[in-house]
Amino acid sequence: MRVDFHPAATEELEISADWYAQRSLDAARGFAMEVDTALKKIESDPVRFPHIDQRHQVCGIGRYPFQIVFRHDGARIQVVAVAHAKRRPNYWRERA
Repeated sequence: MRVDFHPAATEELEISADWYAQRSLDAARGFAMEVDTALKKIESDPVRFPHIDQRHQVCGIGRYPFQIVFRHDGARIQVVAVAHAKRRPNYWRERA
């Protein structure tokens, strides 16, 4: 199954990875590994994740306070946001 990233989600992922890298290379590596694990879980079985509204589902990123917000239409998965779980809820809802 194809996984695409909204450009803003790509930017969020890069900013978050850079934030961890500035503090600890181990934390940055751990973050990258957890994101990769979460994406593989989504890709292998997207229907198992809870819906947060009619169109969006969410998958937590391991031991980091982030969530991958995505849409699944059967043919592809679009990552809409790599969102901090405790900040600015639902800011990503208007993304096409």
